[in-house]
Amino acid sequence: MTSSSPGQLLTPEELLGPPDVVAPTLLGCWLVSDRPEGQVALRLTEVEAYAGDGSDPAAHSHRGPTPRAAIMFGPPGALYVYFSYGVHWCANVVVGREGEGSAVLLRAGDVVVGEELARVRRPAARTARDLARGPARLTQALAIGPADKAADLLSPDSPVRLHRGNPPAAVSTGPRVGISVAAELPWRFWETGAGSVSVFRPGGQRRRRTVDPDGAP
Repeated sequence: MTSSSPGQLLTPEELLGPPDVVAPTLLGCWLVSDRPEGQVALRLTEVEAYAGDGSDPAAHSHRGPTPRAAIMFGPPGALYVYFSYGVHWCANVVVGREGEGSAVLLRAGDVVVGEELARVRRPAARTARDLARGPARLTQALAIGPADKAADLLSPDSPVRLHRGNPPAAVSTGPRVGISVAAELPWRFWETGAGSVSVFRPGGQRRRRTVDPDGAP
């Protein structure tokens, strides 16, 4: 059963493990966004892990702390926001120790607070499960964008925060979405049976711009 309110903020210590270990522990957590027009919160149902230790060529941090990926080398809990396919923003939480360059892409969730406002931001959504079904839709529903780069998701003063929540009863794992390298790693994790989980598309396939794009951090 989903709680009606979020738990306490996550702590840096809870994010210090390898990304593929930390990622599934984020399922069920609440991602909360406070804006002048109101609050929207969702319960995470799908995430993807990306490692910064040099073993994961799909990670933006694979080539080191470039201007784009520098935030990934920051402290755990920092928000890494990037522009995907020149169309949409995607949100990631930095995990591991500072300097490691690992992150978890926040792929999908169920809106649990502020559904009416989320629908205003996502007028194309036909059902509630489509409001944050995929990383681009998730940032649209929460109004996450470039102004949120490097926000501290673990701070009570941040407009975007990551709280504890009820973990799912079962977790599934499989290949990451929309990448053409290191595609064999089963580093996508989702709540088994959750309707908001995004549609799997193997890497390397072309997408029309009318489709919400998925991307790797």
